[in-house]
Amino acid sequence: MNRTRMSVAVVALATASALTLTACGGGDGKSAASKKDSVPKSSVNNIKATDRDQLKQGGTLNWPIGEIAENFNYNQIDGTLADGLDVERAMMPIIMMSDATGTVTPNPDYVTSAEASDSSGKQVVTYKINPKAKWSDGTPLSWKDFEASWKALNGKDAKYKISSSTGYELISGVAKGANDQEAVVTFSSPFGDWKSLFSPLYPAQVIGTPDGFNTGYLGKFPVTAGAFKFQGIDKTTKTLTVVRDAGWWGNKAILDKIIYRALDADATAGAFANGEVDFFSVGPDPAGYKQAQQVKDADLRKAAGPNYRHVTFNGARGPLKDVKVRQAIMSALNRQAIAESDLQGLDWDAKPLNNHFFVTNQKGYKDNSAGIGVFDQAKAKSLLDEAGWKQDGEFRTKGGKTLELDFVIPANVSTSANEGKLMQPMLKAVGIKMNIKSVPLQEFFDKYVNTGSFDLTAFSWLGTPFPVSSTKSIYAKPVGDNIQQNYTGVGSDELDAAMNKAAAATDPAQAIDDANASDLMIWQQANLLPLYQRPDIYAVKKNLVNIGAFGFQDLRYENIGYLK
Repeated sequence: MNRTRMSVAVVALATASALTLTACGGGDGKSAASKKDSVPKSSVNNIKATDRDQLKQGGTLNWPIGEIAENFNYNQIDGTLADGLDVERAMMPIIMMSDATGTVTPNPDYVTSAEASDSSGKQVVTYKINPKAKWSDGTPLSWKDFEASWKALNGKDAKYKISSSTGYELISGVAKGANDQEAVVTFSSPFGDWKSLFSPLYPAQVIGTPDGFNTGYLGKFPVTAGAFKFQGIDKTTKTLTVVRDAGWWGNKAILDKIIYRALDADATAGAFANGEVDFFSVGPDPAGYKQAQQVKDADLRKAAGPNYRHVTFNGARGPLKDVKVRQAIMSALNRQAIAESDLQGLDWDAKPLNNHFFVTNQKGYKDNSAGIGVFDQAKAKSLLDEAGWKQDGEFRTKGGKTLELDFVIPANVSTSANEGKLMQPMLKAVGIKMNIKSVPLQEFFDKYVNTGSFDLTAFSWLGTPFPVSSTKSIYAKPVGDNIQQNYTGVGSDELDAAMNKAAAATDPAQAIDDANASDLMIWQQANLLPLYQRPDIYAVKKNLVNIGAFGFQDLRYENIGYLK
């Protein structure tokens, strides 16, 4: 299952949250790295980039997803799912797009220009909207859509159930420019990652009220503005279908339709082998990788995006409220062994990730763990003793209660099950009883993660070209019911200030330094343990192009198709 980090997280089938062509962009489908100890450079991707004139017009793409999202408003707390974003990107405006190097520029189909300037000491960004751009109900895209998004996402009205306010809380106003197709956004303080905002963009006529924001895209797409449009959901076959939109003003979509098929993660490789789906994200699945290698006329395409596997600690309840207990668990878990087991046979470097903002091959990566997260059972036992949990037979007790934790995982996800089997004896060795609780995939986030009904859980965070702003909502201090994406329940004013400083930095080098200073603080509070950088490996039909391991690059759905 995958969750995306805000700016455009992951248990089963994944795509990246956030990208044009680099060294491997037009490759032959072979792995971008051939040695086990090699991870592709962050600028490398492989989507088998091909000119549109070499593609057959028409056809259907069968796209596997882990679940059909309940809410298709990506900015709503229940909607920030990678599976949902895969669908939304086909139909909703992504106003800024990244290439394989992580360079972000305006998407001219929606925004002809976006420029930041200084006005009386204030940061001002002016967006010029493509005059051809219109919503499916005929309403032109306008500055009002930007204003509605800001008002919903700035965090001032708790009735809007948002997943992140990052960046929007720094905006002091959104105003009409020279005409309705010019939006002028003024910031109260600098925000370096301003290009991360307003994607996906939603129509003011739907999300302009709290009820419209929270429920307007619940199980439906009332208004769209993309190369494809919504056809419907078939609950019996667990499919969602989008079709080419004749009203689209950009390049005509090559494909006739895309059918998204909800499948259990463990069944996806078989579905690919049987021709039921046309590609799939292998991720950390050695069995799926091996099965894909045997499929005739299939490519294995590899990149290295900003994605990572992790364990989340619920510090808002029970024994995990104590930071010493959380730190003890981090010492008790052998991350190297977990990485090696999860990634065995994938030709991927299996080593622990020691940063919460940057992955190993990304500029800015630095080990800030300061010894936390290093496998040391003696240290774990000592920390538990200090916390008052004393060994009493097989497990530790305190005040007559056993140190017992629930590890909640989605059903039929072999990676999660493997991690549970590895973690259980590791924790038992230091006196912690860990129960593995498998729950239905469709309920994993909505009923367990979002509601805090777990002690420990594991999934993947999928990143974006904006490492600071996309991560901030995961660690921001919860305010009442507004947790954003901080499912740990742990935060501090000091950390918020440090992350705000990093997000405000307009100098990239300063932003990196500030992010790493924030990372040191996150390690100390011990609420989320990174495991390893998640493999960005896709199995794809050889004749299916402009899709695959995209790394940092945003896909152009209208260019996906089959070779002539």
